[in-house]
Amino acid sequence: MSIIETVKSDLVVAMKAGERERVGALRLLLSELQKAANDDELAVLRRERKRRAEAERAFRDGGRAELADGEAAEAQIIAAYLPAELDDAELQGIVARAVAQTGATSAKDLGSVMGIVMAEVAGRADGKRVSDQVRAALASA
Repeated sequence: MSIIETVKSDLVVAMKAGERERVGALRLLLSELQKAANDDELAVLRRERKRRAEAERAFRDGGRAELADGEAAEAQIIAAYLPAELDDAELQGIVARAVAQTGATSAKDLGSVMGIVMAEVAGRADGKRVSDQVRAALASA
């Protein structure tokens, strides 16, 4: 079952259960998935989750906790459709293999290592988190 079909099914269940917040989030998510029908569904989900996280931070910084909580709840709903994130140990293993594969020894080699790691990670870790891990590995190399 594709992600769009899963979201549609979950939307119907949420509507029948009267879950207003969940219905709103799923409708928005379904709309974005349908607009980007030819794009990678996981990329759309990641983008939408990232937008919610940024909005949550902005609302919290602005002292609007109730709006921030709503954005956080939507981000959690979206995250449920994404594959599980890699834990730190798995990510460190991938980074270590990429550093060994490229023979990287300094921060100048960051780009080549990042390319290999991001291809292997395939959206199961945030780019900033990957970058931090690669920088740490190259600093200790």
